[in-house]
Parts: sequence; structure tokens; C-alpha cells
Amino acid sequence: MAVDYAVIVVYLAGMLAMGWWGMRRAKSKSEFLVAGRRLGPWMYSGTMAAIVLGGASTIGGVGLGYRHGLSGAWMVFAIGLGLLALSVFFSARIARLKVYTVSEMLDLRYGGRAGLISGIVMWAYTLMLAVTSTIAYATIFDVLFDLNRTVAIILGGAIVVAYSTLGGMWSITLTDMVQFVVKTIGVLLLLLPIAVVKAGGIGEMKARLPSEYFSPFGIGGETIFTYVLIYTFGMLIGQDIWQRVFTARGDKVARWGGTVAGTYCLLYALAGAVIGTAAKVLYPNLGSADDAFATIVKDELPLGVRGLVLAAALAAVMSTSSGALIACATVANNDIWARLRGAVGRGGADRGEAGRGEVDEVRGNRLFILVMGVGVIAVAVALNNVVEALTVAYNLLVGGLLVPILGGLLWRRGTVYGALAAVVVGGVTVVGLMAAYGILANQPIYYGLLASLAAYVIVSLATRPTDEAVLAAWRARLAGEAPEEAGEPAVSGLVHS
Repeated sequence: MAVDYAVIVVYLAGMLAMGWWGMRRAKSKSEFLVAGRRLGPWMYSGTMAAIVLGGASTIGGVGLGYRHGLSGAWMVFAIGLGLLALSVFFSARIARLKVYTVSEMLDLRYGGRAGLISGIVMWAYTLMLAVTSTIAYATIFDVLFDLNRTVAIILGGAIVVAYSTLGGMWSITLTDMVQFVVKTIGVLLLLLPIAVVKAGGIGEMKARLPSEYFSPFGIGGETIFTYVLIYTFGMLIGQDIWQRVFTARGDKVARWGGTVAGTYCLLYALAGAVIGTAAKVLYPNLGSADDAFATIVKDELPLGVRGLVLAAALAAVMSTSSGALIACATVANNDIWARLRGAVGRGGADRGEAGRGEVDEVRGNRLFILVMGVGVIAVAVALNNVVEALTVAYNLLVGGLLVPILGGLLWRRGTVYGALAAVVVGGVTVVGLMAAYGILANQPIYYGLLASLAAYVIVSLATRPTDEAVLAAWRARLAGEAPEEAGEPAVSGLVHS
């Protein structure tokens, strides 16, 4: 294993080196949080694909393939569909807003007062997303070094926290590009063909397994519908995804770069399912389907290649973990702490100062990443069930925030009181039904979304329409005009509560 160890150590050292390099570039809030909004199509596509394809998509996707065959691709396929929908229909408008968080978008659209509550819901989602990614280090480092679970989580988490704290989004962008390349080579170009060949080819796999393993809908229609509802819609509104959209250099980069990344996700989904199906032929009696990835890598790959593929798994986990971590810290600082402190901004637009204020903001955001990172590691050590944690995160996100966010983008009559009602009613319904039916039940997200939609429409129609001046400023920002060009004062007067 010496060669494999060397590959992993070089990879991890490279991540830290890029964090140090990114620190030298992140001199302003915009550079630190959204890479100066300067990414071109190549870097944007790679980093967007990297953040959405994490440990759940790699290790979990192979596990679903082991359990259900080709239809196990649907979870990751739903993620790809969501990214495609976001890129084609919404990304250009989102990029033109020039904000830092989803809650700042809600303040711009509704005239304030929606940010704090939505920020708390988004913070809970990004925290749990970061926790689930951090837990996944235990699986990888156990295969690599036979480490204790707690030590593995602390080691992997500390590396991500280190490079994320140093350089913010610039460090994460650079490391994600490397991770994207490593995942492409390790999973698509190496593990996929080797797994199929070791299993005897597609013909032998069909002969050895039940026919439902090769049915596109073998996993079940209700499960597919739930995946689309949670993951496809979740891609449309997550802070971790939006924060990557904010890094795009322009509308076209956001639209076409995201479309390329979404298409890549569809291919990755199919690859994971095929690898899992091959693992079922080779190891029909594994104790857990989630062990399929690590088992086939450990037992079937040659020296050196094994280290690269394990580095690919590590890359998948780190990309999602770092993206969720910076999103969690950004929301905690800008949407919760700043509002509780009584700070009044102008809807999150770039201020452009290069003086002391920007330096202090970078320090503040860096501190929040460090604090949130330590918290994430602590929760990950204490928590065992990754699937339940991820389900709670997405149920809260989609049940509480999907309706007010998409409603704000698509329905002019929506009001701030309708948005607040949708967040509260949807969130409470989801939590209550998870307690009644169980965390993994489908009913919480179904009824939570319906309750949120009903509350949004009824309360919006029952309350006074949004002030025309707020809507005018919103339309101007959607058109890509800077606040001053849109006739906004330096401080918009939006109420942040």
C-alpha cells in the first residue's frame, strides 16, 4: 500500500498548498466569498460539478447500484436534473443579482424581514450537509489507514477547514478543480471499466443478476418521485449551489457552464450505478451496500490505481464538504449574526471598497468558517446516521424555502408575509411529520410542500402587495443593473430583522 499512501499524501498536501495560495488572492469580501465573481466557463463547470457530486453521490451512488442495479442512478440523476434546470431557467437571473446569500435575494424581492428566518433554515441545511460529508471521511480513511472513526473524521475535517479558512472561495475553487479532474480519472476512466471487466462484462452481469437490476425504473416510481422532489428541487435553492452561481463571470458562463456540469452529473450517475451492479456480481453478500465502493476498490484495483481512485472518493467528499462549510459560514455571518447585531446593508451588493472595511469583513468571514468548521467536526463525531442527517437537511430546505424562493422569482403578487408564512408553516409541518412518520418517510416532504404553497398563496393574496419601489429595484437588479444604476441609494432602507 506504500504507493497508494504516497498518492493520498501528495493529494492532501496539494489541497493545503492551494489553500495557502488562495489566501494571497482573497483580499476582499467578494474575492473571499464568491471568488470575485470572475470564474470562466471551464473553472465554473468543473467546480459546480465537484460540489454537487460528493460522498453521497460517489459512495452512496455505488451503494444504490449494488442494491437496485441501473435504477440506483436515480438519486444522482435527480441532482443532475436539478442542476440543469437551475442553469437553464434561473442561473442568469441569480448571477445578475450580485448578492452573497439566498436570504439577501429574499430581502431584495420582498422588501426585507424575510432574511433572518430563512437564514436560520438555510443555516441548518448547510450545517447538516457539511456534517454528512464530514462523516464520510471515516469510510475512506478506514480503508486507507485503518483509522479509528473519530480520528478519521477529525483528520479529514481539519484539512478541509484549514484550506477553506485560509483562502475562502478561491482556495475551494482551486481545490475543486483538482478534485473534479481526480474524480473524472479515478471513477469514470479507471474504476468504471475495470469494475465491468472484472465482473465479466455486461453480458455476464445480465446473466448473473435478476432482470430488474437492468430496468430503468426498478427502484420504484415513488422513490424516483421523492428523489426528484427532494434533490432536483433542492438544487434550485441551496445556498451552497447559489454561492457557486455567484462566482460566474457572467450570465452565459452561469447558464452554459452549469449545463455542462449538469450533463456531467448524469454520466456520473450512470457510472456509479454500473459500478455498483458490477460489485453485486463480484460480492453478492456484502453486509452493507455502502461498503461496495470501498470493497471493489480495495480488492480489484492494481497498485497505484487504487490510491488514485481512493483519492477520487476523498475528492468527492472534500468538494461537497468545503462548499457546504463556506455556505454555512456565509449564512451564519451575513444572514444571522449581522442581522442580530443590527447591521443594515443594501441587499448584499458588492461595495467595492478595498480599505479597512473589506479587510475586516474577510477576517470576520474567515473566523466564521473556522468556528463553523470546528462545530461541524464535533457534530460529525457525535452523529452516526448519514442518511437521516441528509434527509433532515433536504426536508427542511425544500419544505421551508422552495416555495418563497421560486415564488419570488416567478410570481409578482407574492408578499413578504406570504414568504414568512410559507417558511414557518412548511418548516413546522416537515418537522412535525418527521416526528410522526419517521425521518425517512415520504409524507413529511409531500405535505410540507403543499402546506408551504397554500400558506404562501393565501397569505400573499390576503395582504397588501409588495411596494412598487421594491419591485422596481428588484426588476432593475434582475436586469443586471448595479444599485446606483437602478436608482437605489447607497443604503436601500430594507428592514433586516
